[in-house]
Amino acid sequence: MIISASRRTDIPAFYSDWFVKRLEAGFLYVKNPMNRLQVTRLDLSPEAVDCIVFWTKNAEPMLDKLDHFKNYPYYFQFTITPYDALIERGLHPRKKIIETFIRLSDIIGPERIIWRYDPVFFTPVFDMKMHLEVFEIIARKLSGYTDTCMFSYLTSYNKCKKNMQQIKYFIPAIDDAVAFALKLSSIAQAHNINLKSCASTPAFSVAGISTGRCVDPELINKITGYKNFYPKDPSQREFCGCAASVDIGAYNTCSHGCIYCYANYDHDQAFRNFKSHNSSSELLYGTLSGDEIIRARKTRSSQRKSAQMEMF
Repeated sequence: MIISASRRTDIPAFYSDWFVKRLEAGFLYVKNPMNRLQVTRLDLSPEAVDCIVFWTKNAEPMLDKLDHFKNYPYYFQFTITPYDALIERGLHPRKKIIETFIRLSDIIGPERIIWRYDPVFFTPVFDMKMHLEVFEIIARKLSGYTDTCMFSYLTSYNKCKKNMQQIKYFIPAIDDAVAFALKLSSIAQAHNINLKSCASTPAFSVAGISTGRCVDPELINKITGYKNFYPKDPSQREFCGCAASVDIGAYNTCSHGCIYCYANYDHDQAFRNFKSHNSSSELLYGTLSGDEIIRARKTRSSQRKSAQMEMF
């Protein structure tokens, strides 16, 4: 089982204490976001977990907790973008975020920390020129501290459009999108960073831009030292190549307040849910009502523990 922690919320930034306690307890509960009555009990033993993929915009609260994860393979997807406080309302200053990224890389190594330049969209302030200038600055500072940059253009979900009405933004047509990506790739390569596109159309591959996988079975096998097969996640977007994973987050629980976020589109609700968080609970936030049906997720012994697996 691969754990995604989490596409739905920033667990390292806001819920790291909770996750550590759940590791100590050996399990956690995840509500079905479409049906609150369906609750899954996840086994968090090292034998059940093949890898943990962390998604974050601020890993600072995790830096002193990494020893708790020493029995688990893991890596980070760490987002650093060019946007200001009008768009990303609750983030630390970019300088501090970059400093945290570097500190984390010094601890776990550049191979296990992916820089996300995501999502990309343009505004009168953040035009192509501004993007390229800031991207170069970040790439220069992160050179040697990451091997890979993952980028993608904004997917403008209906539930995000209301929050983004306050800014004039647009996504470029495919030819312009590819041309801009090639410029990003050139900058990244100059700083020894490999640019990869996330869930992109075939046009990017034709142009020579690598296709990336955020939940990456090749990277997981490299980290663990085993050749395991992980099927593609059927619940993701058409061109997403991610391996199947189990997300332990919940929608509308992140307090960063990014106006483009599809997973945290109701910022008032996100604040209320965060306030109801209890780090000692089996759930990320709230409590069980008593009428839920709790089912344990079936797990097998971790393949990386199996003597029959082929070693690299």
